[in-house]
Amino acid sequence: MEQPVWQYESGTAEPSAAPAPARTLVVDLEGTLLRSELAYEALFADVGSAFARLRAKGALGPAAVGDVLAQAEIDYAHLPYDADVLNRALAARARGEKIYLAAGRFARHAAGIAAHLGFDGVVAPADLAAGAVPFDRAAIERINDRGTSRRASFQTWAKALRVYQYAKNTLVFVPAITAHQMHFATLGYALLAFMAFSACASGAYLMNDLLDLAADRQHPTKRHRALAAGELPISSALLAIPALWGFAVAASLCISPLFLGVLGAYLATTIAYSLVLKRKMLVDVVTLAGLYTLRIIAGAVGVGVVLSEWLLIFSLFVFTSLALIKRFSELSMRQGAGLADPSNRDYRITDLHVIAAMAAASAMNAVTVFSLYVSSSAVTPLYSRPWMLWLLNPLLLYWFGRALMMAHRREMPDDPIIYTFRDGASRITVAAMICIMLAAI
Repeated sequence: MEQPVWQYESGTAEPSAAPAPARTLVVDLEGTLLRSELAYEALFADVGSAFARLRAKGALGPAAVGDVLAQAEIDYAHLPYDADVLNRALAARARGEKIYLAAGRFARHAAGIAAHLGFDGVVAPADLAAGAVPFDRAAIERINDRGTSRRASFQTWAKALRVYQYAKNTLVFVPAITAHQMHFATLGYALLAFMAFSACASGAYLMNDLLDLAADRQHPTKRHRALAAGELPISSALLAIPALWGFAVAASLCISPLFLGVLGAYLATTIAYSLVLKRKMLVDVVTLAGLYTLRIIAGAVGVGVVLSEWLLIFSLFVFTSLALIKRFSELSMRQGAGLADPSNRDYRITDLHVIAAMAAASAMNAVTVFSLYVSSSAVTPLYSRPWMLWLLNPLLLYWFGRALMMAHRREMPDDPIIYTFRDGASRITVAAMICIMLAAI
């Protein structure tokens, strides 16, 4: 409870109580309440529309850019607000204090945020310093954490770069393994190819997360991604993307120009996927399968082995099935959470049964292709006991079936390939497959 301010009048012995001025809390918007940069939020709210408006203006100066960003439509309800700062503001409101936002730019967006959060208004820092504010400056409490460092931690960077997804890039080792070219030099080139793909993929992941900020923040699990949650500054991601791609190019040139061409095709397809293709029904699935297969092609190019057509067609069916399982899992989780159809994908929850049927069909086609390979003359030069490869068929059937069942039960929160590395039964199955292949050599 606030204490009264006692004032003494000359010639009187008794003090008279005057009410203290009403307290006012002023919260800085950028760098304090908002765990992001408002300009970048406006830009990535709808990148396509922003550049279209810039082209319509016919100018690229700071004034034109600022005007376009000021007119952008931002979803104020899902911005990454600092929970501690917001709780302090709500506690002040509960005590009857006035709450104002301090924002020096983008007045329209600041007013929208203030209205959404129930603040009493917006003041400019310059007006606050000059005293041109609608409240008593003597009763102000200000929350300003601009001087506080908010550097992203190593764990945050690892999360944003999706280091756990590097497991997919181990596919570049497949051509050398299946061709039985397990030499030191060969594995060295394969490792360099792995590093190049990992850096290239991380840059693509950051770009994809920037383009999907609004959609990710409304997703039950993707809203925890580093950029969507405001744990990693957008400006840091924009600096990291060219650095990662530059490293990927340098590593590729150490292998061969042809490998760089394959990596460039991978990156171009990834960008097209992020911008357009992922919003096209089934086109996204075929693209994902192609991106997985490109890793195998790059592995063959990187180590200088001839890519088997059997491996190529087998990979296409396997990765098509896994891409469909990924979409099935995402839609199934939305159905379980009672969410509507995804806004950034051309799928409906009612498509679940069709997607599951297509995933199973692709898986069975992969097993059929593998069976034909074991029956062909191509297997004889590579394996002294090719009959043992038939033991892989029941294991493949089990693995595909289990993946479908786990997705159907909504127990596959990750990408199917990542899930394979984390699921105990899948790890045992893959280990058994490797042992059988080694025994067949």
